[in-house]
Amino acid sequence: MRRAAPIPSELGEAFAVAAALDAGVSRDRLHASDLARPFRGGRAIRTPQSVRERVRALAPLLTDDQRYSHLTAAELQGMRLPERPMPQRLHVTYRDANRAMRRPGVVGHKTTAGVTVTELPDGVRVSSPVDAWCECATLLTVDELVVMGDGLVSRRVPAARPDQLIHAVNMRPGRRGTARLRQALPLIRAGTDSARETLLRLAVVRAGFPEPEANAPLVDRHGTVIAHGDLVWPQYRVVLEYEGRQHAEDTDQFAIDIRRLDDIAESDYRVIRVDRQLFAASADLTRRIATALRDRGWHPAPAEGSLSGQFPRGKAPQATLRRKRGRERERAARP
Repeated sequence: MRRAAPIPSELGEAFAVAAALDAGVSRDRLHASDLARPFRGGRAIRTPQSVRERVRALAPLLTDDQRYSHLTAAELQGMRLPERPMPQRLHVTYRDANRAMRRPGVVGHKTTAGVTVTELPDGVRVSSPVDAWCECATLLTVDELVVMGDGLVSRRVPAARPDQLIHAVNMRPGRRGTARLRQALPLIRAGTDSARETLLRLAVVRAGFPEPEANAPLVDRHGTVIAHGDLVWPQYRVVLEYEGRQHAEDTDQFAIDIRRLDDIAESDYRVIRVDRQLFAASADLTRRIATALRDRGWHPAPAEGSLSGQFPRGKAPQATLRRKRGRERERAARP
């Protein structure tokens, strides 16, 4: 069998048919079975599997006024993505285009709005992190936008400042998704380390508990900082620690965590360790938080203390009904 001619190395692993023809590759060679055809007008040495591989396969077909946007830009830049399964389609936005890109597996968008375009190390053009967050407002829920926004202003590697998020939203009056962004903005907090910390904080606050501080410093009896807690009520010395899978799978990290938690407990902090199972068991988690805070002097308002929206001890509903019936009797007695 005759061996296929090699593809010029300068074309790379994915390339446009037009570029290959210009490099002297014959049309017969471009139709050979050893080349993948991930997109019309493009070829690849192997069939792309992941989103990033598909991005690289489509990139040679993009023009200078096109960029990856929305969830694709967010994933390429390592932003916090939803935990639920999302369609693995590539989002491409045209600047001042008459029509959006139409290809299988690609969602085309067009816009006249100005955005900041970031070029990644491999030359791929994407919407900046803040602009990608705004673009995702048409695809994500409010909570998912809060998680992504918290990631942008995270503690260790922040990609933006809170005022930049506010400015970006204010520059989008009347555009799709802006109302959802405005709902998310006041819920975003700087200084978080993970998506689960954000989701746990939102659940705790919606349960009616006081809002904890994200990654607040923990101090010993001498005022020396000994650690930072995931979610902390400093005035009550109560700490919520979210235990991700990596804590159990990494033996070195597990040993560090044990020593760290011992130091925290010795400094009179009440630590509640939360994993996926406890997070899902809202009633149990509610009880533990309420007990810890009450033991440290917290006095809840009548409707506080339940992740499921119920009252904590079963007494408030009867009191509410009595007040409601009293108001009804007052109205009935009026002339």
